[in-house]
Amino acid sequence: MGDAVLFEASEGIAVITLNRPATRNCLSREVREGLRAAWSRFEAESALKIAILTGAGSKAFCAGGDLAEMVETGMAVPPREMFALPYDTVELTKPTIAAVNGAAYAGGWMIAQACDLCVASVEATFAITEAKVGRSSPWAAPLIHMIPQRIMMEILLTGRPVSARRAYEIGLVNRLASPDDVLSVAMELAREVLACAPLSVRAARETVMLSTEMGRSAALQAARHASETCYRSADAQEGPRAFLEKRAPRWSG
Repeated sequence: MGDAVLFEASEGIAVITLNRPATRNCLSREVREGLRAAWSRFEAESALKIAILTGAGSKAFCAGGDLAEMVETGMAVPPREMFALPYDTVELTKPTIAAVNGAAYAGGWMIAQACDLCVASVEATFAITEAKVGRSSPWAAPLIHMIPQRIMMEILLTGRPVSARRAYEIGLVNRLASPDDVLSVAMELAREVLACAPLSVRAARETVMLSTEMGRSAALQAARHASETCYRSADAQEGPRAFLEKRAPRWSG
């Protein structure tokens, strides 16, 4: 994946870093290719259970698409496979966290939104700026399951940035952190997830996603099916046993 996107792994956690701070980590071709390779590696390595996506530098998580490239190519409708989006154009079965260290605009909001969880610097800002440059943001459609309709409408129609505090208040961000602590807080959140039984985490993630895509009755039925493997696993016996024996569980997955 070259040096445009960095990949580090430790104790079951992959840290993926957009590494073009001079261009505000915009989604240039090399960054897009590096990001696709990074997600592929994360999914393929069984020892890795959760990933954190962040950006290099303190100014921007990701400023969005490469506008110079769009002008040069005369880009109209972007190819669907152009951006490596978790759970959309990239198939992932593991949870992800966006650690937003600065501005997350347009495509930067897009990739942060695609992750399951979000930690943000108190100095970070978020914006869907496509309306300001004559582009569109169809990828924002799932946002309706995260924030209220009228707030989403204002964000898309005005392109006006919202602060990290506001993003937290409306439910887009899970945790806020000081600028120096964004990655460490994201790591702490990742370790909380890792402490849980792997099959339970997977079933929980599937339950959330099923619930956003189906009506109540259908989601209940699908979630029960998604939980079968978890209920029938050795971990489903190990968890209660460890609790009764007052010890940490030993998950086998």
